[in-house]
Amino acid sequence: MDQLSALLHMSPATLWMAFKVVLVFAGPLTLAALMTWVERRGSAMIQDRIGPNRAALFGKWRLMGLPQLAADGIKAFMKEDLVPPHAHKFLFWLTPILAFLPAALGFAVIPFGQSFQSGGQTYHLSLLDPGNGMGMLYPLAIGATAVYGVLVAAWSSNNKWAILGGMRASAQMVSYELGMSLAVISIFMTTGGYDPHQIIAAQHGMWNVGPQFVGFLVFFTCMFAETNRLPFDFAEGESEIVAGYFTEFGSMKFALMYLSEFIHLVTASALIVTLYFGGWRVPFVANPGVLLSVAAFLGKTLFFCWVFVWVRWTLPRFRYDQLMKMGWKVMLPLSLANFLFHAFLMFRRG
Repeated sequence: MDQLSALLHMSPATLWMAFKVVLVFAGPLTLAALMTWVERRGSAMIQDRIGPNRAALFGKWRLMGLPQLAADGIKAFMKEDLVPPHAHKFLFWLTPILAFLPAALGFAVIPFGQSFQSGGQTYHLSLLDPGNGMGMLYPLAIGATAVYGVLVAAWSSNNKWAILGGMRASAQMVSYELGMSLAVISIFMTTGGYDPHQIIAAQHGMWNVGPQFVGFLVFFTCMFAETNRLPFDFAEGESEIVAGYFTEFGSMKFALMYLSEFIHLVTASALIVTLYFGGWRVPFVANPGVLLSVAAFLGKTLFFCWVFVWVRWTLPRFRYDQLMKMGWKVMLPLSLANFLFHAFLMFRRG
């Protein structure tokens, strides 16, 4: 009773922060689980086949295969959790957490709706408010730590296929983070800061995808490499290295690491929307309000989530030498040229 009384007497700011914590963590997690179903149904549609349609609720409601999500969760939970005898057991158990946390924390600074005022206080629809001093540097820094989950998974497995996958992932992320970072720095430079609310406000007349189209192409391509999605899934290429750093993992460990990939996908889509497509802004609507702005942000994010699925089941995997050549000889020079071009324009304007 004392705890309930304390909860009822919490300040509005504390209740608002608790609500945002639940929303920011539960929202991407729910979307990631849903994207596993979209991936299967989308691939089936692209390949002209049926897809999952057998799992049913209460024996009759199949709902286009949606109960498959519950079936997968139950199956992963019930499967035997094997740990290879040659693995480093502590790091092997720690790996799913190292893979999951960067994916889950990356969404914290992204505004998913228009801020509003109530009772003389401003409420921001992002977990971390703009005055935190980190801005859009935060999701980029957190996303860069995702490679540690891959490397620890590879090393702790003590498996040659896992080590190959881990080495591929580290080289891939280093190669593409340079071009991606320069593309984002161009946004910071033209906007005048790295506060996400400031970046969204600067896209009132025109979204950044117009003047920063080259930077958008670079950033969008690098996001496929950062999330290990086809045509850049060399860290887990099943036709070449069994399953890469996934090889020794099963049960809930595999499920958590597999789900982390889709959370990365949701966060990457949200970053693309925030940096290049106006965030929560609605075309031709100056003040969309809370509900419409949240709906606009969600719609844009889901669209790019579908684009990630679409590209995966359309393009074949590159060769590894093609991957590295594109990162160093195409993405990096393009991103550097885009940065210098916008720096020159700002210099001419004075």
